[in-house]
Amino acid sequence: MKGSDAEQLAASYLQRHQLVLIEQNYRCRFGEIDLIMCDDATLVFVEVRMRTSDGFGSAAASITPAKQKKLLRTARHYIAGTNAEPACRFDVVLLSGTNGRNLEWIKNAFGE
Repeated sequence: MKGSDAEQLAASYLQRHQLVLIEQNYRCRFGEIDLIMCDDATLVFVEVRMRTSDGFGSAAASITPAKQKKLLRTARHYIAGTNAEPACRFDVVLLSGTNGRNLEWIKNAFGE
């Protein structure tokens, strides 16, 4: 399973839970956000991580403080272009096992 497949699997899962996809693979000079979604009035920035094994650490462990900082800066850049100050949160979708069979959605996984 490729990264884009994992992102699509995560987007579909979140859409089944009433989130609305706004943008996929948002890129700027600070980094990339896999999915930007809306949960009612809250803007949700989603990081998708997939691991087929824990040989190099878990999917959750791969979201280091440095990665979180990049995501925060990228989200600020996105928000600056919207001319709004919506409520925001950072969610993480972790996929593991063969073909991402095990999916874990962590709401409000980190923030400032």
